[in-house]
Amino acid sequence: MSGAAPVIEFRRVGLSYPGPPPVEAFKPCDLTVRRGEFVTVVGPSGSGKSTFLNIAGLLDVPTQGSYLLDGMDTGTLRDVDRTALRGRRIGFVFQSFHLLPHRSALENVALATVYNGFERAGRRAAARDALERVGLGHRVHSLPTMLSGGERQRVAIARALVSRPSLLLCDEPTGNLDSATAASILTLLDELHADGMTLVVITHDQAVAARGARTVTIRDGVMSEQVSV
Repeated sequence: MSGAAPVIEFRRVGLSYPGPPPVEAFKPCDLTVRRGEFVTVVGPSGSGKSTFLNIAGLLDVPTQGSYLLDGMDTGTLRDVDRTALRGRRIGFVFQSFHLLPHRSALENVALATVYNGFERAGRRAAARDALERVGLGHRVHSLPTMLSGGERQRVAIARALVSRPSLLLCDEPTGNLDSATAASILTLLDELHADGMTLVVITHDQAVAARGARTVTIRDGVMSEQVSV
């Protein structure tokens, strides 16, 4: 991976909230995540993991340093351009799935294409392909209420993948699942990584953290790093 292009590049990125007194929520740090890497992020509650997610996901703008996503300096973008870049380049997977209960799996995934430049005629086909990729081709017309927790998370992953992003950001993706179902979701993430997807997974579970090739620890807003064995 050392020769691959960076997807995430933090150059002394930090985030402070104005006071008085000002609060330094995320202390300046450098971080590079290259294309095709699988990086996990750990830390106790309140450590700054959510702040990191918000910065990396272009939900918050750092107050210090530069964040380059796929080589683009996101600090120079207007809000509307940052939103468009987030929609094209980043897929999000959350602990709570965030599916619309009265929409089918296919419709939930297809909705993610509406603002990403997909022509109307191709949206359902792209959604079906994404669901096939996560092993749910047989459940495309099922409502979330008819799906197991693991299946709902697979729909959420398909929704994150449908726009073919550069980066998949996962926030506690197995947090609401039993151990067997969690293992199947982790296997799916391993398969996506093997196919070349760049993954950053935030977790409190050391077993999940060990799946990454690199682990980043955040404590009291300070980031440090170790290579997983």
